[in-house]
Amino acid sequence: MELNIWVAFWAGLLSFISPCCLPLYPSYLSYITGVSVSSLKTDKSAQVRTKLLLHTLCFIIGFSIVFYTFGLTAGLLAETFLDSRYRDLFSKLAAVFIIVMGLILLGIFKPQLLMRDVKWQVPDKLKKTGYIGSVFIGIGFAAGWSPCIGPILGAIGALAATEKGTWFPLITAYTLGFAIPFFLVAFFLGSTKWLIKFSAPLMKIGGAVMIIMGILLYTGQLTQITIQLQEITPDWLRNLG
Repeated sequence: MELNIWVAFWAGLLSFISPCCLPLYPSYLSYITGVSVSSLKTDKSAQVRTKLLLHTLCFIIGFSIVFYTFGLTAGLLAETFLDSRYRDLFSKLAAVFIIVMGLILLGIFKPQLLMRDVKWQVPDKLKKTGYIGSVFIGIGFAAGWSPCIGPILGAIGALAATEKGTWFPLITAYTLGFAIPFFLVAFFLGSTKWLIKFSAPLMKIGGAVMIIMGILLYTGQLTQITIQLQEITPDWLRNLG
């Protein structure tokens, strides 16, 4: 379980730095605050900083609602199928799904239906509702399927669906992996250009890791590896996790 939680956290971080999303964050921050990107970078007043961080927090709450709803669905599937005679079949289907999502990130498999960037369009008038509007904009950000975020979140959902009671910690770890760097970007509002050049290679690495985990899950070795890692983990580090 500890291994899966760390995998989910890094998956959230990988989603954050994905080339589909990373270049857009300054524009999103400008949109939800109603302040231009240049003004956000130059105006260091406490009023602007506070406004920016509060809107960012509301935006994070918005996309977290979608992530947790997705995770709850995966948890319900686990509750439904993992006590039935279809347990092994369900786990293998989840493993195949994770492998397919990894192939998509690697660019080996590019189904046109899944490569579309579909977003729920939030009405512009919601921006005028202040912080509540930022929550809805966060929901709109996460409610659609992104060619970068979708496969990663889908893989974490599939992983959560293979064991009962794991969806909440896994989705929490994924959400933190996404939300913490987003909040830091809002706080410092520096350029993300230096990260963009690394995002594509990191997505490839993430896709390869997803394929490996899918294969391990399909063959039943993922649990064994987790047990072995738990046995060699020092007590202080185990208690820390």
